[in-house]
Amino acid sequence: MLDERVRTRQVERISKGQPTTDGAGVKLNRVIGNHAVSEVNPFLLLDEFRSAEGADYIGGFPDHPHRGFETVTYMLAGRMRHGDNHGHSGLLGPGSVQWMTAGRGIIHSEMPEQENGLMWGFQLWINLPAKDKMIAPRYQEFDPAAVPVAELPRGGRLRVVAGRVDGVEGPVAGIATDPVFADLALPAGGSFSLALPSGHNAFIYPFEGEALIGDPVRAVPRGSLAVLGPGDGVAVAAGASPARMLLVAARPLNEPVARYGPFVMNTQAEIRQAIADYQAGRL
Repeated sequence: MLDERVRTRQVERISKGQPTTDGAGVKLNRVIGNHAVSEVNPFLLLDEFRSAEGADYIGGFPDHPHRGFETVTYMLAGRMRHGDNHGHSGLLGPGSVQWMTAGRGIIHSEMPEQENGLMWGFQLWINLPAKDKMIAPRYQEFDPAAVPVAELPRGGRLRVVAGRVDGVEGPVAGIATDPVFADLALPAGGSFSLALPSGHNAFIYPFEGEALIGDPVRAVPRGSLAVLGPGDGVAVAAGASPARMLLVAARPLNEPVARYGPFVMNTQAEIRQAIADYQAGRL
């Protein structure tokens, strides 16, 4: 919880997510990485996929490459099978998380293991510093039971995937940008205040209900991004109905960004090399 000496972060910007498709026609709400918000350093992309119609997601994300950044897949409902060209595979179900560090390169797929019913979750892309862009790929994967849940006063709940929030530490560790990734649920009228590292950039994404953030309060509706300003912590509340949101923060990288589709490097020459390596089967 915050004390009176903490500088409370305010909402600097609210941006509505934009509908799009990716992979083999999967329908998404693109929250970061769209025309309105190209990035929130070091965050490169945030997508929410949410549909009970199999036609909206059945094509999945067939084999595709990555180099130079990390992907975080956080599932709320449904089943998604992951596989890659290094022999790794796994099943992501409700409440599970996969934190993949692509490093020097990987080719992988993410395909639904259901033909109908609700498929709901998120994928977040986080940049890697220049010194880590060519490290060996690695995964951190956790079942729901491995992600700690704290019961908050007056009925709220907090799941912490990465970082430390209100004394609760997430299982993901050893990430270069020292991220915080939490799933916060509040009952109608409920509130919660938490500390965040002052040097981190941060955002909140409500995916159920409406989040009331900061002082003075800014109302952020479901499906919209709230980019937070500087400070040591943030105060969040729910409106007249229950609210649930992602709260994410990380240390920004003050380095050049060269980006082309699934490759994120520091120079155009490195992008050309990534494309050449992919075409030559060297990822």
